[in-house]
Amino acid sequence: MRQLGTIKCLEVNNDDNAPWIILFHGYGANAEDLFSLSEVIPVQKKVNWLFPDGFLEVPIGPGWTGRAWWNVNMLELQELAQSGGIRDLSDKTPVGLDKAVEKTSKMIEQLKIPWSQIIIGGFSQGAMLATELYLNAPESPKGLIVLSGNALHLDKWKPLVQSRKGQLFFMSHGDNDPVLSIKGARKLETALTQNGMKGRLVNFSGGHEIPMNIIKSVGDYINNLIQ
Repeated sequence: MRQLGTIKCLEVNNDDNAPWIILFHGYGANAEDLFSLSEVIPVQKKVNWLFPDGFLEVPIGPGWTGRAWWNVNMLELQELAQSGGIRDLSDKTPVGLDKAVEKTSKMIEQLKIPWSQIIIGGFSQGAMLATELYLNAPESPKGLIVLSGNALHLDKWKPLVQSRKGQLFFMSHGDNDPVLSIKGARKLETALTQNGMKGRLVNFSGGHEIPMNIIKSVGDYINNLIQ
């Protein structure tokens, strides 16, 4: 575990001169949730891994807590699930996103690695935070990995995407994701590709998860970037 600014992180440092892959966990999880990806994503060259731990503690069940980047209205989610509704975040800015960006930006500054050597990504809420950081970075990061994420405030994101023209991204999403609809992921894919980025959404038959075929595809994406 390593402290960077106010954020605790799990780290795998293989080579000081190698690229870094930063992966943010989803709501209610913690830094350990995605840590095993450093062992199973098939990368062909040495890379370094960083798994930040959310600075918020949130309840996930009786007597159980997890970590998060901003708070989520779980009652609203339950009501939507019961009614069969779909949560559309594409025109919304989550309360607390600005604070999450501030803290994680300082974390990355403390890492003292140029953005051009950073592949940034995450799962679910972490994927949305990663997208926000990627688009607002002072220079183009090396890559963007969006696993089961969604579009947020597209009115702000679309103009920023134009400064990333030609850059490669990777997205995946389950066709039957009950937490974040694939429709929100498709909106993000459209915003990225129509404004000049290159990549596509890889959908799979499943829910809110990262299946093995997606893990292999993430490896292919990373290998393409670091070859």
